[in-house]
Amino acid sequence: MSNPKHKIAIAVTGASGSIYAKVLLDKLIQLNAQIDELALVMSDNAKTVWQHELGNDNFKNYKIKTYDKNDFFAPFASGSAKYGTLIICPCSMGTLARIASGISNDLITRAADVILKERRKLILIPRDTPYSLIHVNNMKTLTEAGAIICAASPSFYSNPKTFEELAATVIDRVIDLAGLEQDTYRWGK
Repeated sequence: MSNPKHKIAIAVTGASGSIYAKVLLDKLIQLNAQIDELALVMSDNAKTVWQHELGNDNFKNYKIKTYDKNDFFAPFASGSAKYGTLIICPCSMGTLARIASGISNDLITRAADVILKERRKLILIPRDTPYSLIHVNNMKTLTEAGAIICAASPSFYSNPKTFEELAATVIDRVIDLAGLEQDTYRWGK
């Protein structure tokens, strides 16, 4: 029996760490045989930060259905569309706080609210450091609600040589958490 294909929404916020979003999108496109639907929403700040950090606007070039941050008619704004996973990468602490507080004021926070209420997979990749007690409490609230906090803390045991390889040490964990099969460095192998 074959595994069902995944319906995944990606949200990119204005937190620093656009390289993580780029590597995630690149890898998901490579894994498209396992994906039925892939959707993207970016905040205005996410686009600005991407251009500043990566020096381009290549986010416009991905062959992924992209939705405006205020498009509440996007399929993943409703549980009936059956998106199984929402990945917010990178996730700003402001976005994380709004989700933890149940504030659905844009498509990103609405989609997170839907994923949580449907008991599906919400994966948040915060990049900020250090954490304040407010950040820690918001992450605790979301973890208790069923979200997965996967901090953008790269590993080094695979000896990454480039920024993209370093970012991939986090993104490969995210892809594993999303339930996709991939060929990546595994400890002890």
